[in-house]
Amino acid sequence: MSSVMQELAYRIRRSDRARRVRVSVDATGNVEVVLPRRSPASAAPAAIAELRPWIERRLRAATAVREQIAARGATLPYLGVQLDVKPEPGRTRAHRKGDTLLVPGDAEQAAAAIERWYRRAAAREIAPRLEQATMKLGTSYSKLSIRGQRTRWGSCSTSGAMSFNWRLLLAPEAVLDYVVWHEACHLRVMDHSPRFWALVRQHCPDYDVQRRWLRAHGATLVL
Repeated sequence: MSSVMQELAYRIRRSDRARRVRVSVDATGNVEVVLPRRSPASAAPAAIAELRPWIERRLRAATAVREQIAARGATLPYLGVQLDVKPEPGRTRAHRKGDTLLVPGDAEQAAAAIERWYRRAAAREIAPRLEQATMKLGTSYSKLSIRGQRTRWGSCSTSGAMSFNWRLLLAPEAVLDYVVWHEACHLRVMDHSPRFWALVRQHCPDYDVQRRWLRAHGATLVL
């Protein structure tokens, strides 16, 4: 269902699990209003009107993200290097050759192959960084996983299990280094107390620069 309020389009979705009215704007600029099952339909335009300044800011941000992604052309970022993407008919796997990423000729197969390649590369890039960080910290981890979380770049469990998002390889190398140090420091300090940030700064002095970059550009780290 779609409605328009002063040329602002949005979709309404009813949810049995929702306890309150929620408004979201995704990376493609779609606006959705989630209504609890028993909420009146009038709650949707009321929420849009109340949150309109915030929605418009998010829409502008989503447009900027799409423009940045489109500006890549036939390239993909890899730790600060631009890889030229070259489709090859008959190929089934992605393979890097210098600064060229050879991919399947079929677009759908290429997308899946590229993600698999980035996931494998993430394991190769992150494992030695994590080993070095834990060695300097005098600690150890129990397991390393590469995932594709939507909202998290990394995590560290109380059991020492470490998880990192493969999309970090689309960021500059310094950003990946910061996230690895961030999670490794959690092996020593599990919270985000001043003691934790002091430890991060000790090993990654410019962490605040990388943290700000990730907040500003994290939405662009997609294929």
